[in-house]
Amino acid sequence: MIKKSMMLLMALTFCIAGAANAKMTLKPGERAPNFDLKGSDGHWHKLSDFRGHYVVLYFYLKDETPGCTTEACTFRNDLSTFTKEHARVIGVSVQTVKSHLAFIKKYHLNFLLLADPRHKVAKEYGVYNPKWKLDDRVTFLLNPNGKIVKVYPRVDPSMNPDQVIAELKMLETKKG
Repeated sequence: MIKKSMMLLMALTFCIAGAANAKMTLKPGERAPNFDLKGSDGHWHKLSDFRGHYVVLYFYLKDETPGCTTEACTFRNDLSTFTKEHARVIGVSVQTVKSHLAFIKKYHLNFLLLADPRHKVAKEYGVYNPKWKLDDRVTFLLNPNGKIVKVYPRVDPSMNPDQVIAELKMLETKKG
């Protein structure tokens, strides 16, 4: 009985903590906050630089952790499909550019990673988790005008790219 009560209490605590963070997350239809972050290519990037393209902006916890590696490699493997759908894939985490470069090299990643070591952008997007001092795993699909089309909270790293591709294809069908 005590064990069941403890498990229920723990589950409730996680739900409350998750709900508090979910309230801060931006919603579809809102304009995505602009940013100015240094990328793995050595250049500074603003969200406005990608106008005219769909943007898959995915926040992840940390380079080279199992889930984040799975997600990055799945995006890597599906990059040609994203390109066909006129979408740019951009990963953001608290790691430095140096860490991103090692991650890219080790896993042959073929898309841009941005460094947000001060959590400024993660906080603006409502995905910063102060308890762990890391970003939550959340993906935003942005339209070519910089508005949020869809938010994918607490994604399954192996499924997230497929979910975004399905949404992009549906958007193209609506346009045509």
